[in-house]
Amino acid sequence: MDQQPQSAREQAPDVPGDVAAALAAHGVMARGEVALRQALEARLPGYTLHRLTPAAARRWKCKYRIMFGATYFDCQTVAEAYARALLATFSDSS
Repeated sequence: MDQQPQSAREQAPDVPGDVAAALAAHGVMARGEVALRQALEARLPGYTLHRLTPAAARRWKCKYRIMFGATYFDCQTVAEAYARALLATFSDSS
């Protein structure tokens, strides 16, 4: 039986290496979407996550936007959005 090639989503990491290293420096070992969301919700009382429309995704070259306070991040995956927002909470508390 022939195997289908993996999709781009399965090939690309959910969290970029530099973000994963920064999380590890803060003692966060979570890498999955759910674990990162739970860690973020423990530190941040509220946020908004948007999946961008195809036109907006082409314009801003990203798929998701997470917003909280006066800050926002444009990301390729939901896990990356949660991870970048989590990192921002560490820099705000320093």
